[in-house]
This record gives sequence, C-alpha cells and structure tokens, in this order.
Amino acid sequence: MSSEIRLAFAHPSERSEATALATPLDRISLRDHIVEVEIGAFQAERGVTQRICFNVVVEVQPLTGPIDDDVDRILSYDRVTEAIAYELSDERLNLLETLAERVAERILVEPQAMRVFVRIEKLDRGPGALGVEIVRARGSHSPPRDDDEQALQPELVYLSNAAISSPHLTGWIDQLTKGARPLIFCVGASDTTAPQINHRMAQRRIDLLAIEQNAWVLASKDDRCVVVATRTELDWAMKNGQSCVWAPSKIVLDAVDGPSAQPRDAVALAAWFASTFGAGEMLVIGAELPANASLPLRCISPDSPTL
Repeated sequence: MSSEIRLAFAHPSERSEATALATPLDRISLRDHIVEVEIGAFQAERGVTQRICFNVVVEVQPLTGPIDDDVDRILSYDRVTEAIAYELSDERLNLLETLAERVAERILVEPQAMRVFVRIEKLDRGPGALGVEIVRARGSHSPPRDDDEQALQPELVYLSNAAISSPHLTGWIDQLTKGARPLIFCVGASDTTAPQINHRMAQRRIDLLAIEQNAWVLASKDDRCVVVATRTELDWAMKNGQSCVWAPSKIVLDAVDGPSAQPRDAVALAAWFASTFGAGEMLVIGAELPANASLPLRCISPDSPTL
C-alpha cells in the first residue's frame, strides 16, 4: 500500500518504470513545462490566465539499427510540446481532464509512441498544485479529431427575423435538406430589445442569450431544426444528418481566438462561426451583409421562394 501511495504522487517517469510492460520500451520525458493559459469551469477563471504545469512521459518502441544521430528517426521532444500547444490553441477548455485526454491522444498518433503518462497541474488555484494524471496506451485512443472535422463541410445559413417568420421557411428547409451537406442555421436576436446594462462582459452574455432565445423560436417552427450549443453536439448532428440551429454562448466564450464581431453584429458573428468549419461561403437570407466578413456571403431576399 505504501508503494502505491508513493507512486500516486511520484513523477510519471517513476510510474512508467514501476508499471513497465513485458517488452522493454524507451522513455522520453518532459518535466515542469509551464504555460500560462485561460482554462477552468469556474466564473473566476474566465477572462484571466493561470499557470499550468505539464509533466509527460512517452514510452516509445526502441529503435532498430543505428540511430546515426538522425533526428528524423526518433520522437522529438518538440512533438510533445507541439501537442500541448496545439490543444491549448484549439479551443478554450473547462477541464484539465479534457486537456490531458487530448494531449495523450495527439501524442499517441506518433508511430513511435506506445504509452503516454500525462500529468497537468494548476499552480495558481490554491496553496498547492491541483491536477490530474492519466495513462493511455496505443489502441485506446480515437483517431485525430481534426481529420473528422475536415471531412465535415456543413452548409451554413443565416436567417433574419423576416426569414424566420416568412411563409417560405419550410420550403427553404426542404430545398436545403435535399443537399448532401449537413445544415447549420444561425440567427440573430429577436426584434425585442434585450436588457441594456453598463457592464461589457455581462452585456455580451445577455446579447448571446438573446440570440439563443431566437434559436429556439426558429426550432419551434420546424421539428427538423434542433438547437445545439457545443462542437460535440454539432459534430454528432452533422454525422447523423440532423439540421442544427446554433446557440452561440459556449462556443464563443470558449474560443481561444474569439470573434472580433459582437453578438449584435449577428451576421458577422455567424460568418466567424462558419469560418471555423472552413466553409467556402455562407448563405444569408433577408439581412444586410457586413462590410468585412471573414468569408464570402451570398444574400437572397426573404421574399424569394427559391434559394
């Protein structure tokens, strides 16, 4: 028991050694790699950065034949730090557990990597270090997520309030759902003015929630439209042919490189969202186009029955 407790708090390299597999493996390690990042589920952790510390050990298949001092033959330390940097830049995360899983998954894509120990600790949330540690082995992880995301090219459509209330709405959805691409609708706030307060962050949340209220209005008009708030929900819906209405709060607030567009600039905000999918264009029905959208926009009148 004392040995188990010691290993629980030991460096991942000691855990790796103590749980070595029958076939000897080499190890590379990253110790005390500290990064400042915004992460955390609590409101006090939003809008601020904190230090998190990474300790990673990767067990790799021993090389056969001479190394010849050739960096291309080994798993470089840079691949470990790049995996961390990639996952931190991909989106804002609430949980260290999620971050650890994603870092481990990305490292195990490397052909030399057989098993990985990932320990991540928050250094600024209390008098001690608060963290998680996971162990993952080759074969226990999913394929890289970005390959899946690249395969999904949704049709992004912005609907104005005039479009939402148009008698042509059902016909438009009929036309759009006949295509091969998954369908995501974006909307702005309703014509009813949201509460106005003198607090920038709180006002932003209120304006995002106003958009989400209108998303539910659209969903009430056609059962094929389902309101979704997370990339996980969106990915599942797209893979299963479900039409979505984007509820923006979580994705906007969790974005590492968030949109410059404010929620009141709803078309520009939707264009930013469309660009995160690599969309070639976005269809806009019944709204004025912003001057500097992040991708091409195609506009039609809410009086047109055909797209």
